[in-house]
Amino acid sequence: MAVYKFRVSFEDHEDVTREIEVQGKQTFEEFHRSIQEAIGFDNSKDASFFMSDDYWRKGQEITNSKGNTDDDDDDFRKPKKAPVKQMHTSRVADFIDDPHQKIVYIFDPAAKWTLMVELVKILPDDAKATYPRTVKSSGVAPKQYKQVIAPPVEDDDDEEDEEDKKEREREKLFKMDEDYDEDAAEGAETEGEDDAGGEESESDGGDDEDGGEEAEESGDYGADSGEDY
Repeated sequence: MAVYKFRVSFEDHEDVTREIEVQGKQTFEEFHRSIQEAIGFDNSKDASFFMSDDYWRKGQEITNSKGNTDDDDDDFRKPKKAPVKQMHTSRVADFIDDPHQKIVYIFDPAAKWTLMVELVKILPDDAKATYPRTVKSSGVAPKQYKQVIAPPVEDDDDEEDEEDKKEREREKLFKMDEDYDEDAAEGAETEGEDDAGGEESESDGGDDEDGGEEAEESGDYGADSGEDY
């Protein structure tokens, strides 16, 4: 049985290629698994091969899905009306009509990973080899799943703590204003008392002056009395 060497490349990453050899008697299910292994995907989604012409227009579909496959109506490679075949019952050799046969391979219909498969050579079978096998690999395949960074989750406790902190700051400022008003009032009262005490002292001093004058007058009278005596 002949061996078919296919070049497999990503539609959006043409520099990423794999060359895979498959025996004609092997099924598309085996070919599908070898592609998944070669590009590092997990083989967890549905996939389909579409036999295509030289313009990559899709024709006969060979799938591993048990249901109907969805396809875009505006896709220029929209498959022609043909019964869908199953991979595990379809041998590769039975669908090769061209020495440069082109096949469109779609994995995960939701993500629409699209790879272009082209027959590049037909070789004799090597009894010592194990097929299918990847004989050439070029470029790093893209990640099957895109990393999604979830937005940070706001913690209600943190919000409450922040509100409590603001409330404490407001209470602190209010308390400082109250303390300032009380200190100012006490200072005014103290100043008034000092002023009152000063006036009383001045008043006492005046009385002393009057008393001194009276004493002087009394002394003079005593002196005069002595002379008269």
